Amino acid sequence: MAIERTLSIVKPDGVKAGLTGEILKRFESAGLVIAALRMTRLTMQEAQAFYDVHQERPFFESLTKFMCSGPIVVSVLEGGDAIRRNRELMGATDPAQADSGTIRREYASNIEHNIVHGSDAPETASREIGFFFTESDLVRGVRR
Repeated sequence: MAIERTLSIVKPDGVKAGLTGEILKRFESAGLVIAALRMTRLTMQEAQAFYDVHQERPFFESLTKFMCSGPIVVSVLEGGDAIRRNRELMGATDPAQADSGTIRREYASNIEHNIVHGSDAPETASREIGFFFTESDLVRGVRR
């Protein structure tokens, strides 16, 4: 199993609900290592740039507005098959369709306010990690 990195975001609803620690604990308990971590607040321009792949979709405006509504916690998760494992821990985008025990099933209120974001492919992960972190921000040698 290849070691990968993926970006994870605890969205404004997750931060506001005090779930950051619980969510990070789930990632670590599943064997993913946090290689970088920080809290920030996106401007509208940053949110629009980050989610630019969705700019033609009907939810783009509400998504970017939501992502600016409060602080977020961004992290780089590292481990074997990290992208797939992170997405399994998060659950389906729509919490009503997410598997029992997933972050979104347990904590998300709806498809737009769904607590977390995670990269969906290696190329996406590379772009998204670079959006928030420089190479020197990433800690190496933390693997278990």
